[in-house]
Amino acid sequence: MDKVRAKKHLGQHFLNDENIAQKIADTLTLNGYQKVLEIGPGMGVLTKYLLEKPIETYVIEIDTESVEYLQTHYLKLSNRILSKDFLRYNLSETFGDDPLAIIGNFPYNISSQIVFRVLEMRDRIPEFSGMFQKEVAERICEKKGSKAYGILSVLVQAFYDTEYLFTVSEHVFTPPPKVKSGVMRMRRKENYKLPCEEKLFFNVVKTAFNQRRKTLRNSLKTFQLSDNLREDSIFDLRPEQLSVEQFIELTQKIAADGV
Repeated sequence: MDKVRAKKHLGQHFLNDENIAQKIADTLTLNGYQKVLEIGPGMGVLTKYLLEKPIETYVIEIDTESVEYLQTHYLKLSNRILSKDFLRYNLSETFGDDPLAIIGNFPYNISSQIVFRVLEMRDRIPEFSGMFQKEVAERICEKKGSKAYGILSVLVQAFYDTEYLFTVSEHVFTPPPKVKSGVMRMRRKENYKLPCEEKLFFNVVKTAFNQRRKTLRNSLKTFQLSDNLREDSIFDLRPEQLSVEQFIELTQKIAADGV
């Protein structure tokens, strides 16, 4: 098999620029883990540069044609090709309790779901980097006060330090996507345990941004807050005006209000 056919339903756009593949591989700091898992390797343009690094590279691929190609052309990977769906895969089956980095040129149609899955497994993922649709990469790294700042920004930045690294033209892919791409990196914070109830925090953030044009006093009505708490000046703000720290503070206040 010489080439893998890009499949639209899998959101496949194969990177064909070696320099960019090398740059993406080099986003890994190699701090805090000895293993890396690449999501959606396709024909291995990024994989070959990962295999040069002093870490153990694994790949996870849902496309059977790509799996067959990798098995034929990347003998170094041997039994480290997982023919699975990352969104449904239990990492413990392969990695036990070992920490690992996640990297990839992520399919745009499921990239946000991949980020949420990484958040669920953050205890074992100290680093996550790769290529997204530019808008998604920017949103993850955005700070308060901008229209792009939203649920993904707050939830990721509660646990990870984020960096937007560089932009990639649509012309270096086969087939070319209709949008530009962006490469970003997330490094887990030293103290990434929330000082508030996690489930409530997620709920507050999502509820607030679901009606982002309203002030928190209106968007958080479903929490049935006491009149006393509703007078707090933080409720005069709209969600994009709150930093991650302020969302944590807001969650603590809501939790205390119900006691």
